[in-house]
Amino acid sequence: MNITSLSSTNISLSGTNKMDVIDISMLKKSLDSVETNGDMLLKMMEQSVNPFVGTNIDIKI
Repeated sequence: MNITSLSSTNISLSGTNKMDVIDISMLKKSLDSVETNGDMLLKMMEQSVNPFVGTNIDIKI
């Protein structure tokens, strides 16, 4: 059994696992950002349907 090849394989797998963790965390942040932007876009679209609701008050005395 070649110890050096086993050690290098372990190191390369360890590096791959770290990169996978980094990739997954970046994907989570990206998905959170997309979700936030989607919520903001939805609010903007809701306001565009009735843009003047609540801007004027009619008062009779």
